[in-house]
Amino acid sequence: MHKTFLAGAALITALSAAAVPQAHAQQGGTPDPKAVQSGSYAVEPYHTQISFSLLHMGFSDFSGFFSQASGALTLDPSHIEATKLDVTLPINSVQTTVAKLDGELKGADWFDADKFPTAHFVSTKVVKTGAKTANIIGDLTLHGVTHPVTIKARLIGSGVNPLDKKETVGFEGNAVIMRSAFGVSRYVPLVGDSVTLHIAGAFERQS
Repeated sequence: MHKTFLAGAALITALSAAAVPQAHAQQGGTPDPKAVQSGSYAVEPYHTQISFSLLHMGFSDFSGFFSQASGALTLDPSHIEATKLDVTLPINSVQTTVAKLDGELKGADWFDADKFPTAHFVSTKVVKTGAKTANIIGDLTLHGVTHPVTIKARLIGSGVNPLDKKETVGFEGNAVIMRSAFGVSRYVPLVGDSVTLHIAGAFERQS
């Protein structure tokens, strides 16, 4: 049985490798900031996620994530301060490891997705902090409330996506918000008020 499993696994691996040409395997993003191309980009929703974590009753850091983002990025590497970012996130995309909790988070006691179906971030200022880093300052609207938020962003890589042949740039970002400031205050302080956001953002340049 064990040998049969290993043989099957080896066959799957070989077929997967054959499905992606070797030339493609050698392509992909480079972390070199000089390779980033200027232009107008759109959010690539399949590889863009916003995860969140907060302290749960003083015992553990509990996490979940949002997906299906949409939006636009205007980027000129030689003038980072002119960068513009506008992203919208559907609240109904929220997921944790607990299906019952997913439903509760969408309800009126938490995010109230029926009344406030999206979260929206729009940048107001971008400050370069390093060769591959910048602070993106902007307004976050969540649960019908708007507050300024600073995202600490870092370039992951840029280049041509070997599968869809589109010029792509990817970043990671981190931010901290107080959920009660946005009116999402259920169980505070038993369940943490401070929420850490980790953003994996992918953007494709538009022709």
